[in-house]
Amino acid sequence: MPQISIIIPTRNRCELLLRAIESARRAARSIEIVVVDDASEDQTPEVCRGLPDVRYIRVARRLGVSGARNVGLIASTSEYISFLDDDDLRLPGTIDTQVSLLADRPEAGMVYGGAMYGDQDCRPAGGSYPEKFPQGDVFWQLMIWNFIPCPTVVFRRDCLLRVGLLDDEAAGIEDWDLWIRIAEIYPVLALEQAVAVWRRPTPQSNQFTSRADRMHDRTFRWHKDKWLKLPRVRAAGTDRRRRISRSFADRATQQLIWEGAARLKDRDLRNFLRIVSKATRLYPLTFAMKTFSLGWSSVRRESQVQTG
Repeated sequence: MPQISIIIPTRNRCELLLRAIESARRAARSIEIVVVDDASEDQTPEVCRGLPDVRYIRVARRLGVSGARNVGLIASTSEYISFLDDDDLRLPGTIDTQVSLLADRPEAGMVYGGAMYGDQDCRPAGGSYPEKFPQGDVFWQLMIWNFIPCPTVVFRRDCLLRVGLLDDEAAGIEDWDLWIRIAEIYPVLALEQAVAVWRRPTPQSNQFTSRADRMHDRTFRWHKDKWLKLPRVRAAGTDRRRRISRSFADRATQQLIWEGAARLKDRDLRNFLRIVSKATRLYPLTFAMKTFSLGWSSVRRESQVQTG
């Protein structure tokens, strides 16, 4: 039986998919590659059926990324699991290294690493994230912001027995939601090096993460309605809950400001207005205080550093 299953959801990206699959092959020696075709309308079926070492599953109707990943989770067989989007890349040997770390720490639920920013051809374009690699009990940090790049994570299948599958309703942030649920119960390990290349979104790339207003709207609702009601948060008391809410709002507002300033710098007025509108609706007081103290000219200069 393969040591790790890497699940690759895909839809209408057969020209990118082969590159992702090849990177998965180089990332681990004992690997099960599960490609879940989310009802593609291009040549994805023909491309995948010609790959003897890939387990290809095609769904009849579109499920979205979280639904496709869940199909892959149910179909996979290995002790360890990783996700890889069809437009991202894994670096050679990195999954084997991460599996070894988990094998040495049986109490840990998952391990993550760094992701290099990639251009639209997934070539390293300078920079990586996160800057710091918290590990151990990272639950409260994840409640404030998601510093864990999805394509860098390896987690134990056994975790799913306690926390469940991905939540289909958390589309776009389903990975963050899963990390929080795992970190609520298990220690998290970190490999302080780049293990993947993340294709950075642009307004033209048709990636969900390219629409900051939609991402933040969903995250705001999930934080308020789901994460703040988790058992560990409830047990921590009202004061801790309020501090987490304030820290989350502060971090989210700062991110919206950076993203809005980047759109302004690119003269993308439409998306700039979308982001400003979302910030004023979700975090009116925090947004007003930050923009008043910084001023948009300063924010634009800061965004050049933050967004490269």
